[in-house]
Amino acid sequence: MRNFKTIGIIAKQGDVRIEETLRVLTEYLRNKGLRTLLDASADGLAADAVIFPREELVQRCDLAIVVGGDGTLLNAARSLACHGVPLIGINLGRLGFLADISPEEITQRLDEILAGDYIEEPRALLEADILRNGQVIQRHDALNDVVLHISNDVRMIEFDIRIDGRFVSSQRADGLVICTPTGSTAYALSGGGPILSPSLPAIGLVPVCPHTLTSRPLVVNASACIEISLSAQNSAPAQAAFDGQSCTSVSAEDVIRIRQKDAPLRLLHPSTYDHFHILRAKLHWGEQP
Repeated sequence: MRNFKTIGIIAKQGDVRIEETLRVLTEYLRNKGLRTLLDASADGLAADAVIFPREELVQRCDLAIVVGGDGTLLNAARSLACHGVPLIGINLGRLGFLADISPEEITQRLDEILAGDYIEEPRALLEADILRNGQVIQRHDALNDVVLHISNDVRMIEFDIRIDGRFVSSQRADGLVICTPTGSTAYALSGGGPILSPSLPAIGLVPVCPHTLTSRPLVVNASACIEISLSAQNSAPAQAAFDGQSCTSVSAEDVIRIRQKDAPLRLLHPSTYDHFHILRAKLHWGEQP
């Protein structure tokens, strides 16, 4: 258990709907005698607030609270993981697989967490290198997934998959999703991939609309090094997307090399957190039509 004294707040940028939640949250923390730092994403959303750039905030705080939806949390996670800052999510979005505290229960849940009554869950991230002519030209992190897809046209990509240097297959498909267990309930799930338990040391590979119908999702050990090589005959403009929030163009014969990142995200949940309850509620398991 940690004694949290400096709290960083990261908000969904430019969303005026969260102003009331931010007001309640900052007032609560102030009354607790805790130092509060607001990320630049909250600029203009909280009155009389001192704003800090993200790079400075993650170095100063010992707990971060994200106000928004899962997309806001994904953005924050990539900044926080390397610094070992634990994170709490307040859900103002739709699904809330990651941000699991509702605005109505902020004070109750934070009372419990600040008193040390919480569950800490490490969530693995992916680290992706884009190689061109054997040289790394870009590096990106992802908590959910890395997705190879066509930029604008409706056509297939040709690529080879290698795992730990061993050839797996050549594929023609609309794309490929490489996901963490956290991301297995995102794009990978809609593509027919399996739901992976968040604690499972694994990485999923899910082809998107493959030309060969026998191309099926594949789950490999989290220690694997995955290489996606774009075919020299691939003429379609392609992109690699990271958590669906940042993209980079990839060309024929480029290689996307993906590994699990060494530093996991430290995600904090209320002590009542139950992953299977979240799945039942969000995916409507067992409901009658």
